[in-house]
Amino acid sequence: MPASLPAQLKADLLANGPLPAYVYDLAELREYAAEIRDALGDIELYYAVKANPDPHLLAALAPFVDGWEVASGGEIDHIRALYPDMRIAMGGPGKTDAELATAEGIYRHHVESPNELRRMLASGRPADILLRVNLQVHITGAALVMGGEPTPFGMDPGGIDECLAMLEGQDRIRLHGIHAHLASGLNADAALALAAQVLEYVRGLGLSEVNLGGGMAVNYADPDQRFDWKTYGAGLAELRRPGETLRVEPGRAVTVYCGRYVTRVIDVKRVHGELFAVVAGGTHHIRTPATKKHDQPLIIDKPGEPTTIVGQLCTPKDLMAAHVPVALQPDDVVEFLMAGAYAWNISHIEFLMHPRPAFIYLGESPS
Repeated sequence: MPASLPAQLKADLLANGPLPAYVYDLAELREYAAEIRDALGDIELYYAVKANPDPHLLAALAPFVDGWEVASGGEIDHIRALYPDMRIAMGGPGKTDAELATAEGIYRHHVESPNELRRMLASGRPADILLRVNLQVHITGAALVMGGEPTPFGMDPGGIDECLAMLEGQDRIRLHGIHAHLASGLNADAALALAAQVLEYVRGLGLSEVNLGGGMAVNYADPDQRFDWKTYGAGLAELRRPGETLRVEPGRAVTVYCGRYVTRVIDVKRVHGELFAVVAGGTHHIRTPATKKHDQPLIIDKPGEPTTIVGQLCTPKDLMAAHVPVALQPDDVVEFLMAGAYAWNISHIEFLMHPRPAFIYLGESPS
């Protein structure tokens, strides 16, 4: 379990700084990104911006990634403003004509359907593309499934064949390979087994560039258990054949560990025999526990009676963690872990119009 924040920092936050606050450890993020980069070797690494687009986190990641994966025109504008010279890959199942126009000059465009390709061809604009496939393969151990069964993501092989026929006899839309993000929440062995199936399909098409997507497992019940990047990188190197380009685009598994949602206890009370702690903020600031229907992990400085921790919202769904063995009193500081991805940026921040959290960045790079 990660250590608690320094006592002086917590005291300062409680006395002077606004709570709740997101605290991002950028030095920790840089160190972890370097480990991932080293494990992957020359497998291309793109960061999925949707996981957390905070410019401070992006700056920490930039030296270690080959590019950025985006899924909207807004994310394109965000990344181009910050890193105009870095490569961008654009995905997403519902691209508008305006977004397709904005995507001109994108390094790789992930085509989601035959109709999307028709619109691109009709526009007359050039593009470099990957076709996103939804293969009917067996997927085990996934938290979310985007392929292997009917979903709105990508195309089945019949749709791919339709696109291949449309691309014949023209050279404005340039096909480079296949995109196959089929599942999320996979461990290294399961991800490699899936990669082998994808590569077999791609080689049958005579293509050599493959984006295997993200989806590396994150275990909120055990913050110390992380995706085995070394096994994954070594396995991909073994699967790859000469001349093939392999790319991955993780998001959550890269940044989730560097963030904490730090708040304070407002009230502690017993209702029908059960102990509750009400904290400032809640799931309107950190949507993760409500979305994933799990307990958000937290630092337990002092063990105690099982306590259910809730936020300030007028709904029983504002549940942060249930029956945690922790002793809490009003004005205690609570540190929720694993808040560096799909937390603040997916939250319904206007509900009840509470103040927004502060943002604190530790370990800023001197450059």
